[in-house]
Amino acid sequence: MKLIYVTLNDNKEAEAIGQKLLKQKLANCVNFFPITCIYNYEDKITQEPEIVMLIKTVDDKYDEVKNLIQSELKYDNFIGQIKVEKVNENFEKWLCSVVK
Repeated sequence: MKLIYVTLNDNKEAEAIGQKLLKQKLANCVNFFPITCIYNYEDKITQEPEIVMLIKTVDDKYDEVKNLIQSELKYDNFIGQIKVEKVNENFEKWLCSVVK
């Protein structure tokens, strides 16, 4: 199992991307929630709200997930894959039944 951590601008983006990921069976579940981000971009420090999306998927779906997200956005954002060392069996069975 993998988690893909994504930063987005707002809930509307997260909901639209989440729906597409689920419809295309690239994930079995997504979570998104607000955070505050401070970043240095083009030598300017900025603080603003962001949305974090956590995408639950199987090992080999990163490129498909990344490509879908990038096709929806017109700005640079973070898309990172995190390996999950352990997960409960029932969740993993559900995940593998949805994402082939």
